[in-house]
Amino acid sequence: MFGPGGSDSQPNNSGTVFVPTRFVWPYGGRRVLLSGSFTRWLDHIPMSPMEGSPTIFQVIYNLTPGYHQYKFFVDGEWRHDEHQPFVSGNYGVVNTIFLAREPDIIPAFFNPETPGRSNMEVDNDAFLSEAIPRISQADVDLSRNRISVFLSTHTAYDLLPESGKVIALDINLPVKQAFHILYEQGISVAPLWDFCKGQFVGVLSALDFILILRELGNHGSNLTEEELETHTISAWKQGKVYLNRQIDGNLSSYSRQLVHAGPQDSLKDVASKLLQNKVSTVPVIHSSSQDGSHPQLLHLASLSGILKCVCRHFRHSSSSLPILQQPICSIPLGTWVPQIGEPNGKPIAMLRPNASISAALSLLVQAEVSSIPIVDDNDSLLDIYCRSDITALAKDRAYAQIPLDNLNIHQALQLGQDASSPYGFFNGQRCQMCLRSDPLHKVMERLATPGVRRVVIVEAGSKRVEGIISLSDVFSFLLS
Repeated sequence: MFGPGGSDSQPNNSGTVFVPTRFVWPYGGRRVLLSGSFTRWLDHIPMSPMEGSPTIFQVIYNLTPGYHQYKFFVDGEWRHDEHQPFVSGNYGVVNTIFLAREPDIIPAFFNPETPGRSNMEVDNDAFLSEAIPRISQADVDLSRNRISVFLSTHTAYDLLPESGKVIALDINLPVKQAFHILYEQGISVAPLWDFCKGQFVGVLSALDFILILRELGNHGSNLTEEELETHTISAWKQGKVYLNRQIDGNLSSYSRQLVHAGPQDSLKDVASKLLQNKVSTVPVIHSSSQDGSHPQLLHLASLSGILKCVCRHFRHSSSSLPILQQPICSIPLGTWVPQIGEPNGKPIAMLRPNASISAALSLLVQAEVSSIPIVDDNDSLLDIYCRSDITALAKDRAYAQIPLDNLNIHQALQLGQDASSPYGFFNGQRCQMCLRSDPLHKVMERLATPGVRRVVIVEAGSKRVEGIISLSDVFSFLLS
């Protein structure tokens, strides 16, 4: 049941007309949510029971004039109102509504009194997105060249915020204390300072914590929980070199040098360092001395910060970059779930919420990925587990209290979330999603958000995982 919620349409600041429209679910339930083409089938709008009628739920939502489809999510099950117009298409049976420019003018065909037409077949994609536009290789090259010129003519100084703080850790700090600091400060990486050498010598990241926890769970390991209390970052880094030699089968001495950038380095050079070394951040270090003494840590540069500069620069001239209007499904970008019969298809690493944290850590390391989608039995997205989530185990020494084989992903994610946050509903910026029909510029804008490193591509309605696009995927494509 639906109808205009008011007599006047309401223009917003951009001149777009919105019509307040009332949606009603009169069939009861404990929790009722609304979703539709107007939310791109990604967001769920909570509906409230009417006063004095607890079985009737309603919500008023602003719609643009035109054709819309919608559906109700009642107590965890998708439902449609059989007493309203409905159609059957690619996303199941959905209700329909048409709003003319004047909200009180609704064609008789879509009148609420008209019975539903269950035998009517419609290609819903026609209403959700336009036909995929073709783009020439010349336009692709033009877009890449203009972005490359911008990155080459701007420096790491452009990444520095007007104010802020950068946290560095002493290499003689105990590992346990270091990870408590990372958790308390809400960060997943910190540069390491060696007072004896008077220079920055490396970084401590969430991956270090993952490797340490795996070592603690390894019965053949020389590292015990008691040693972790006094084990310094420096000692761990030396032990990590030995571990890497064992894994690689290379017994020769191997010690990775600190990857860093200077404030005068171009953004293109900084992005290339991040990609080539497969790291999430590089310290931007300035030294007034030619020998590099007395270094100053200015910032931690990331692909997200660089992408934000790109989006800000081309915000009002996006037409100069034709590639930005292309749907992501038409671009060789990201990792996609293989189609049936697709040769050499590499499946995306995914886990169920009841999988153990031990399994998640092993998958993060073995698959060399920074995140794992958490899905239900239908491969519909519930949440995402990232490397940085591992620091939540430092809270109340959870890593020492519970064996990792006995702690599942659902429980681990709750450690780092507000106790009142409902599991399975997307909060804040934890899990960014997009559709395969979304243009590249929309994906780039989401990836430019601080803390976001990947976007999960989902199927409209079902939220079934179809692929993942990371920051490194975008830059590898744009700079190739």
